[in-house]
Amino acid sequence: MPRQITEIEMPATMTRTGRPGGPGRPRHTGQIATGSAREDILDHAARLFTSRGYAGTSTRDIAEAVGIRQSSLYYHFADKGEILSELLEQTIRPTIDKVEEIERLAAEHDWATVLYVLILLDVHTLAVAPHNAGMLPRLPDVTRQPLFERSKAVRRQLIDAYDRIASHLTDDRRQRDLHLGNVLLQLVEVVISIRRAGDTLTDIKRHAIAASALRICDVPEEQIWTAALASEHLVGQFT
Repeated sequence: MPRQITEIEMPATMTRTGRPGGPGRPRHTGQIATGSAREDILDHAARLFTSRGYAGTSTRDIAEAVGIRQSSLYYHFADKGEILSELLEQTIRPTIDKVEEIERLAAEHDWATVLYVLILLDVHTLAVAPHNAGMLPRLPDVTRQPLFERSKAVRRQLIDAYDRIASHLTDDRRQRDLHLGNVLLQLVEVVISIRRAGDTLTDIKRHAIAASALRICDVPEEQIWTAALASEHLVGQFT
């Protein structure tokens, strides 16, 4: 637990491991890879999409990076769009799937703690996304894809969850005027900018993001501290 929870400097614009290889091109085995092959495909696709762009990456590029034949890649994914769709899901679905369980914490904890835990979980989701895949929704060649509408719908679910929880902490007018759910999600997505800058996402930064979210909801400092302390043993249930 950090000794001091501080404000963080927000970037001007926000929204929401490739392994080292030897010289030369990867060896094609001609086999359908098993085990972690699907994860390898997603990992290398995330690296290529975020470095070259979605339009600038082909399924052949991804297969060569993994070290399998292009035909073997299609055993795991129907097309490049399906790979992108799963990567987009990975940046938000792990949080969405835990929202109801987190909201049930309100039976024993205050809503400030509930929001604090949700923020920390969402920060974690973006922090572990391969190759900072959370930046994919920022790429124009991604937002032009028809499948992106599905990702926007899932994102809307998370915004609604933030709105719902924040409604217990602030008055309706403030919530409406600020579009609070969207503001809170954008605050969490500062993680994307931190990773893109090559900075380390320390525990202090994680807690600063959560504390800033509660301040936006006009939660008193003493209550923020209480939420931070409670989150220490609660957030582990969801990560």
